[in-house]
Amino acid sequence: MAQERARPRSPAPAAARVSFIDLRDKAKVPAKLLVRFSVTGMEIAPAGSPRRNAGHHHLLIDTELPPLGQPIPSDFNHLHFGGGQTEAEILLSPGRHSLQLLFADHDHVPHDPPVMSEKITVEVEAAPLEKPRTAAAPNARVFFVGLQDGATIPARSIVRFGSENIAIAAAGTKQDNAGHHHLLVDTELPSLDREIPSDFNHLHFGRGQTETELSLSPGEHTLQLLFADHEHVPHDPPVMSQKIRVRVEATAAAQPLSAAQAAPGKPGRTPAPNDAAVYFIYPRNGATIYATSTIRFGLRNMGVAPAGVAKPNTGHHHLLIDVPTPPLDVAIPSDLNHLHFGNGQTERKITLPPGRHSLQLILGDDQHVPHDPPVLSERIEVFVGNPRKRSARR
Repeated sequence: MAQERARPRSPAPAAARVSFIDLRDKAKVPAKLLVRFSVTGMEIAPAGSPRRNAGHHHLLIDTELPPLGQPIPSDFNHLHFGGGQTEAEILLSPGRHSLQLLFADHDHVPHDPPVMSEKITVEVEAAPLEKPRTAAAPNARVFFVGLQDGATIPARSIVRFGSENIAIAAAGTKQDNAGHHHLLVDTELPSLDREIPSDFNHLHFGRGQTETELSLSPGEHTLQLLFADHEHVPHDPPVMSQKIRVRVEATAAAQPLSAAQAAPGKPGRTPAPNDAAVYFIYPRNGATIYATSTIRFGLRNMGVAPAGVAKPNTGHHHLLIDVPTPPLDVAIPSDLNHLHFGNGQTERKITLPPGRHSLQLILGDDQHVPHDPPVLSERIEVFVGNPRKRSARR
């Protein structure tokens, strides 16, 4: 087979870099590892969203750099985070592994010059014995309600889930013959003996939801339901629906939002996964920081997308400084106390006067409106001063 022709590469600033957060070369790590990514000098934008000086992360595991003039492969050794994710939970076998980050543009092609981390090695400790899977009743089943294989649906639809002979229980609540729904979109079944991934193709409903508003691009898509226990692991035997195909109309009016998703007189808020979380990577609550410090934001189980880019399970960061949480059903204000990061930034250098300050993160959708449920951090307090002098006085 002829090698794919090199494509024009998007330019990147010479000072741009990506790196691992809190993961060092030659570190000893567990088999189930949360890996966090940082990018400096560029912004995050999902795959398919061309923007200058922007892109998304890729994680290379036990492999060399791919050709830099072609799209990065997508397989077990080349993990794509095209939704704008800034962290991932990965599973590694015991032994030594190499990890490297490679940033790429909207077409998954590395930039020019390439923006990549150093390759590091990690040593994975021997995994503990695998836990037994939660048992399910032999006649338990899940299915789509009112949605048939081959159906044509609008781009924005309410998809409802049904279940029989198995109870609904929220994630984290251990209960016999019980669990919660997961919706697989345009993907194959994941491994049935481990936790279901959480990304754009694997939607979790850990609060026990039995419906969701789904936004899909025009064309054909596949949908499948997979039930899982309190730890998001499929049951034994697995409880899953038939995989169905649906066709999304190119121009169709959206179905009305459910009462739970819309407030009277206000547009419906964008749904967020129940297990999504935003948090401070730095600083921590109670920390003493310099007047000018870089604040780093973390996001779990969602992706980062710039303002104006509407993609399911994405949003962008807002930093609240010395103010209470704003109303959650309207756009977040934009001023010196409400900082917007609509380009997809995951860190910001700010300057604060000496003294005590409160900080809080809140995610907003493409229109800067908090999600439903809202994705916001705890409010933390920091003290601005000279950390060295303050620590010396203790």
